[in-house]
Amino acid sequence: MHTITDKKLLMLRPEDITVQDSICIREYNEYELKLLACSIAANGIIEPISVRKNDDGKYILISGQRRLRAASMAGLRRIPCLLHKIDAPTAAMFSVVSNTQRKNLAFFDEAKAVNCLLSCFGFSHSNTAAALGIPHNDLANKLGLLRLESTLQRRVNAANLSEEHVKALFRLPGSMREEALDTMIGENMTPKQSWDYVNQVLYPKEVPPTPEKPLRKIAIGDVRLFSNSLSKLISTLKNAGVDTSLRRTENDRYIEFKIKIIKEQPADACAEQLKIC
Repeated sequence: MHTITDKKLLMLRPEDITVQDSICIREYNEYELKLLACSIAANGIIEPISVRKNDDGKYILISGQRRLRAASMAGLRRIPCLLHKIDAPTAAMFSVVSNTQRKNLAFFDEAKAVNCLLSCFGFSHSNTAAALGIPHNDLANKLGLLRLESTLQRRVNAANLSEEHVKALFRLPGSMREEALDTMIGENMTPKQSWDYVNQVLYPKEVPPTPEKPLRKIAIGDVRLFSNSLSKLISTLKNAGVDTSLRRTENDRYIEFKIKIIKEQPADACAEQLKIC
């Protein structure tokens, strides 16, 4: 196995460089890529990209995929490349480490690249964690991100959400994650707000029932007031010459009031009331 220090400067055409599918950047910010293309068109590539040569004599990209794409957009015919005499596993590790140090990989792409190091090239977890400069637990957490459904991964990337948003989603059952992601994106939640929201979904607070207003019991004073009012009404009617009577009965269950008003009166009584002679 060669070391990464064995290298040679070449000027290669962009179309002569092959990008490996297993170790590459899949998510780009197109606006930033166009800005980089304008800079390269004006100033050229300051830092050469890294390549290796496979057994078929083809040049395989190790790192510098954004610069390679931007150079193609800028129309450069040849670009500076450092040819490293290394094998495929070493190149794969160098590619992941290089892109991670530059923060060029989206975290899902980084997780896929790390997974490729382990499954395709046979690197151990401990060696990979040491090369990336992260604790073993952090490496396991990165790989765990790939458990999220691919459709949701694309939406997370498009919305520029963080790993913490994804970790919050993992607390929910799979059937609830899409709706939760809709809410996180729609309300532009921060990672902390996402965790708080998931906690509310998992442990909803019980809203205490609104206490019913107690039925107002009829007080004894109210009955007396009502009885007095009826008595006054009957007195008023009688004073006006209306033949009226009031009878009150009471038992253990209720109090009953009966009012009797005579509809027709004798003619002499009416004449008296009207002062007719």
